[in-house]
Amino acid sequence: MISVFGSANMDLVAYTARAPRRGETVAGRAFATIPGGKGANQATAAARAGADVAFFGAVGDDAFGPVMRRGLESAGVDVRGLRTVPGSSGIAQIVVDDDGSNSIIVIPGANGSVTGASAEDLEVIGRSDALLLQLELPIAAVVATARAARAPVVLTPSPVRELPRELLDAVALIVPNEHEARAITGRADPEEALDALLERVPEAVVTLGSEGALYGSRGGERLRVPAVPVRAVDTTAAGDTFVGALCVARAEGRSNAEALRFAATAAALSVQREGASTSMPTRAEIDAALTT
Repeated sequence: MISVFGSANMDLVAYTARAPRRGETVAGRAFATIPGGKGANQATAAARAGADVAFFGAVGDDAFGPVMRRGLESAGVDVRGLRTVPGSSGIAQIVVDDDGSNSIIVIPGANGSVTGASAEDLEVIGRSDALLLQLELPIAAVVATARAARAPVVLTPSPVRELPRELLDAVALIVPNEHEARAITGRADPEEALDALLERVPEAVVTLGSEGALYGSRGGERLRVPAVPVRAVDTTAAGDTFVGALCVARAEGRSNAEALRFAATAAALSVQREGASTSMPTRAEIDAALTT
């Protein structure tokens, strides 16, 4: 089982030929409201990739809250740990251009009310193969849950911020993209950034977009897995799809090389579709792509 303690947002997505510059107005071609948030996205990705998944977080008592809850339930995620609190749900305003690139503004809403996992939450987390964390919840809540968890902690350090020592001490695997790895370590070269990350945590994966991913461990294992070549339509959920699928494959006992290939394949399938949670592939789709 995979547990996810994280954010749930409603994504307000505008599709346009190119993103506007500061002070500029451009015409868009489409608009969509899609359940998202890095935590909910990772939970959805892991569930669709074949895992039993429990999600812990908060939504508001506005119109978006029930929609996000139903979205997770429809993916097969256990949402008994998803609380409803007074006020607005989290919102992400996203602009996606015709190259599939995106820019995002996140407004925390209900996510900002989360203070940590309850005793009941921690009991479920303790039975998990991994606990997935991100940084869209208050950092104090993330740190407290990581320290209290009796499961291997997988951290996606996004949005980028200073990482407290007590958080890193609880992390088994960190999965930044190349930009996050550079911001955290100050190293522009991904290989050097990976080395610097391994000074802080036992295992690290640095995702490199179209260049694939790097893996390293303190035990000396080093891997580079190429990306699956595809034409990207929307990369919004690529990283969360990768992390969710990676943790499923590791929980199934696959080798690191196999798990990275499984995750890269899932991410490649997701970027060929628009949206975040709506783009994530099923287990059957991932398995079929791996055999072609």
